[in-house]
Amino acid sequence: MRPTSWCANLPAMRRLVMGAILASVVLCFVGAGSSVGATGPAVIRLTDVQIASALKGQENRVGTIEIYRQLLFGSTSKSKAIGHGDIVCLVVSGTERRCDNGYVLPRGTIFTGALVQSRLFYTAAITGGTGLYDNARGTLTVTATRLSPRREILLFRLTG
Repeated sequence: MRPTSWCANLPAMRRLVMGAILASVVLCFVGAGSSVGATGPAVIRLTDVQIASALKGQENRVGTIEIYRQLLFGSTSKSKAIGHGDIVCLVVSGTERRCDNGYVLPRGTIFTGALVQSRLFYTAAITGGTGLYDNARGTLTVTATRLSPRREILLFRLTG
């Protein structure tokens, strides 16, 4: 009788290793495809008031940076702020701005981005968030209700 060596089981080991690698790859793709944000479908309605602004460059010139700071209010109080918003816009043409917004709320931050032609009314993509809004997606609709001091209605439509 011949002694068995590890070489005799080499084809079986190769099949086992290849099967384990294939299973790992499949699980990685399945896990990546099912990644969902912490926030499910929801609508958040806030109001804001602009409290500060700054301009770096000449107004309406390509490359000029506009910075805005807002206080955010929920539906229960118009006198006690629940958070703040920061908007940074880069003028890309005489009428268009590329704006990135961050809205700091009690349970996390929501980030948005948009190409804005007018700050009177625009829609932005929700590009992510932190805390409760981790990996958030959806849209933000902004409607100006007053110009001095600037006040807006913010409608966040979260899809996940």
